[in-house]
Amino acid sequence: MQHPTRQGLNWAKAQQLASRERAFFAAYHPQSLALSRRADQHLLYGVPLHWMIDWSTPFSLFVDFAKGARFNDVDGHEYVDFCLGDTGAMFGHAPAPVAAAVAAQTARGFTTMLPSEDAAIVGELLAERFGLPFWQFAMTATDANRFVIRWARAITGRSKILVFNGCYHGTVDDVFVDLVAGRPVQRGSLLGQAYDLTQHTVVVEFNDLAGLEAALQQGDVACVLAEPALTNIGMVLPDSDFWQTAQALIRQYGALLVIDETHTISTGPSGYSQAHGLSPDLFVLGKPIGGGIPCAVYGFTAEVAGRMRQAKHDAPPGHSGIGTTLTANMLAMAAIRANLEYVMTADAYQHMFNLAERLAAGLCNAIASTGVPWCVTQVGARTEFQFAPTAPRNGTEADAILDSELEHVLHLYLLNRGVLITPFHNMMLVCPDTTVADVDRLVEHFTACVNELI
Repeated sequence: MQHPTRQGLNWAKAQQLASRERAFFAAYHPQSLALSRRADQHLLYGVPLHWMIDWSTPFSLFVDFAKGARFNDVDGHEYVDFCLGDTGAMFGHAPAPVAAAVAAQTARGFTTMLPSEDAAIVGELLAERFGLPFWQFAMTATDANRFVIRWARAITGRSKILVFNGCYHGTVDDVFVDLVAGRPVQRGSLLGQAYDLTQHTVVVEFNDLAGLEAALQQGDVACVLAEPALTNIGMVLPDSDFWQTAQALIRQYGALLVIDETHTISTGPSGYSQAHGLSPDLFVLGKPIGGGIPCAVYGFTAEVAGRMRQAKHDAPPGHSGIGTTLTANMLAMAAIRANLEYVMTADAYQHMFNLAERLAAGLCNAIASTGVPWCVTQVGARTEFQFAPTAPRNGTEADAILDSELEHVLHLYLLNRGVLITPFHNMMLVCPDTTVADVDRLVEHFTACVNELI
């Protein structure tokens, strides 16, 4: 029986193409191969983090340097980068203002467990840009989400959180619950989990207002932790009335709304929330806020801040379980300040929007010309092609059209022609340094690949 994502494709040709592309990669990357073998002696799976083996390549591609919209590997090949660190480098690799600020700060100290002047200025910049008056910091969005969950439970006295099926909030344990045939199931791939997450995590489908209300009616949900659009199971956009009604329900039943914009900051300088009228109680932003330097932020309303202060006042002295020693270090503060002041500008976003629209249009034309039943979804500077004629409306539908084998064929074909996209599903980002020629090059090779598959 044919896989539903492979309609219109000749799968025998696809497998031949995959073999050809793997052989090509192996022949043209001898230095990466040598480094892979060397790293394999002391790094688990031969990579710093085990998921780095999830790319389409037969062995790891090692990077020499990265700047702007490009990077070079250790064999001297140059690539146009549409992955951009899966949003970590959404504003390009080593943006000049951030690089200069970090370089200057390195001569003045890295970390002290004390605030710098930049911290005060960053707080002002964040409040002005995102409309929330109070802020705290973390090293990653994972940590920020973990801290926010802890705060939400502390100030509401409720133990449960609610997430949407197929969501992405980093590696926070609490969110690894899926809906399988309508029932919550702890994700089997989660290693070392010692207790049942479904006892404290509620999961419903995205765009399911009835399911959301039914869950909230129980009165035990501390917060709804959500991306405004799903982004890591393949993009899933909200229905036109979803967030307006969802926000009203969340407030009606006494839960807090936490919006994680680590990926959807692609929507605009102030994120999806500002662009589409969302009013979160708490707001999380990770990877891109420091221009690629590890850091994250979370903001909250004055009302929430008051409840936080009261919860901290009422608790016994000691560690709150919130924050790490390196959080808000001076390097991170310098990077965030420079990125907010000079890189995440309206002009930069407009450039990115124009290119993303060109990319989406080019992909749509290629899909139409080849006749494959695929579609294209876009959120600002973030674009994705999906293996279905219409975009999915929830995580279950999005999961059903994932096809890692097909993705790997396409991704490796592009990589061998100097174009990198994300290693999972089919996400592409443009940055302020991306050019029209870069976009057209991606579309050209995408079209050629699909033509080889049909």
